[in-house]
Amino acid sequence: MNFQGIDLWWVSINIVVILVSLSIHESAHAWMAERFGDPTGRMLGRVTLNPLAHIDLVGTVLLPIVLSLAGGVVFGWAKPVPVNGANLRNPRVAHIYIAAAGPLSNLAAAFGFLVLGKILAAVIGGSAGGPLTALQPLLLVCYLGLLLNIVLAVFNLIPIPPLDGSWVLGGLFPDSFGVLINKVRPYGFILLLLLLYTGALDYIWRPILGFVRAVAF
Repeated sequence: MNFQGIDLWWVSINIVVILVSLSIHESAHAWMAERFGDPTGRMLGRVTLNPLAHIDLVGTVLLPIVLSLAGGVVFGWAKPVPVNGANLRNPRVAHIYIAAAGPLSNLAAAFGFLVLGKILAAVIGGSAGGPLTALQPLLLVCYLGLLLNIVLAVFNLIPIPPLDGSWVLGGLFPDSFGVLINKVRPYGFILLLLLLYTGALDYIWRPILGFVRAVAF
């Protein structure tokens, strides 16, 4: 289905997959925070795969749509899960686990999409670019689920605030590194925009695309 040259089917599948993937990511943060003693995420309804609980207008809707239309690698972000450090047992360790839970959940989801895609490909005897069958759209969903979840995991591990990688490294390294991260935090979004618009992120996307093409169905 096209509208003035825009493949609405492709854009729609991208948006659905990114919504599901971001919901997995944020619910994992909230779930892990509760394991360490902070129920804030659950009380706010964030331990759920319902995208409506996690949507950020810019990061979950507008940016993925723009990237889909541009034909680039689709990624985004959702509303961050609030964490009350006063409730956490061993806050330093807790923040590492809570931050890592998001990317790790996306890697687990990517593996699930890979396995399901392999099964579907074996059943229909085709590939993501093969002839259209009743199951072909599901195979495309699996391919995008594999790709987008790996992209989200790797992107979020970049050690620039507010991404998860900054919290992981802040907990693993001495306090002086955490002080540095906090100084950078007000400028984190600007740094990410620079990485995006200078093309520096291509050095991350290309190996991911190569890997997905090598293992996909």
